[in-house]
Amino acid sequence: MGTSANSLLIIGCVWPEPTTTAAGNRMVQLIEFFLSQDYDITFASTAAQGEFSLDLKGMGIMTEGIALNSSSFDDFIGTLNPDMVLFDRFLAEEQFGWRVAEFAPEAIRILDTEDLHSLRSVREDCLKKKREFTTTAWLQSDITKREVASIYRCDLSLIISTYEMDLLTQVVKLDKELLLHLPFQLDTIDSKQMTLWPSYEERKDFVFIGNGKHTPNVDAIIWLKQEIWPLIRKSLPTAKLHVYGSYLPEHIQQMHSP
Repeated sequence: MGTSANSLLIIGCVWPEPTTTAAGNRMVQLIEFFLSQDYDITFASTAAQGEFSLDLKGMGIMTEGIALNSSSFDDFIGTLNPDMVLFDRFLAEEQFGWRVAEFAPEAIRILDTEDLHSLRSVREDCLKKKREFTTTAWLQSDITKREVASIYRCDLSLIISTYEMDLLTQVVKLDKELLLHLPFQLDTIDSKQMTLWPSYEERKDFVFIGNGKHTPNVDAIIWLKQEIWPLIRKSLPTAKLHVYGSYLPEHIQQMHSP
């Protein structure tokens, strides 16, 4: 077992950015849970930290830069010898899961799917080819086979949506014991907080929030501007649309017309 009674290694394709991405928020929620359970946490990634990367060290979390296809990771995880390893998406498990299995064989392996990446990829492909999305197309995709294989290799996979749970259990026929439906862990809103909100009659305008690196968000903004917003303006000619998000591409920023 690891050097601590509760030791967790998180392997991320990126460093969490909770102020810019939903995935970053998701990771922080998981980190906070494990901290509340007295886990000693190490976060390792092949990526370079960016301007918006979370201050993990300030949370008492060790950080480690790791390299792909390098035996240095074998030495690192062998020395750390964690009780549990969490992959932030199936790509991280593909790259490092087999090394974890070889050099920390007793570690429990957990996959946080962060939305099924295969589902997102196949939907995008269908959209580009102007085809209707079908579960058959999803099942036949190579990326789906890779992601499902990754789920099989792990002891537990965290699934955000009930739709994805249904796909995996009813279409793929995965054993439910391999999956845990775990939506975003958000703070509850009590009635006292709600009394401080403006009433519906006091509100105005519309808001869209989404990270520009997430292709479906960019597509949604374009669709909103071209198809939905003209209909809204017919009924509410003075209404304004506010689009908020980090990493918005230039062609989206050029829509700005206050």
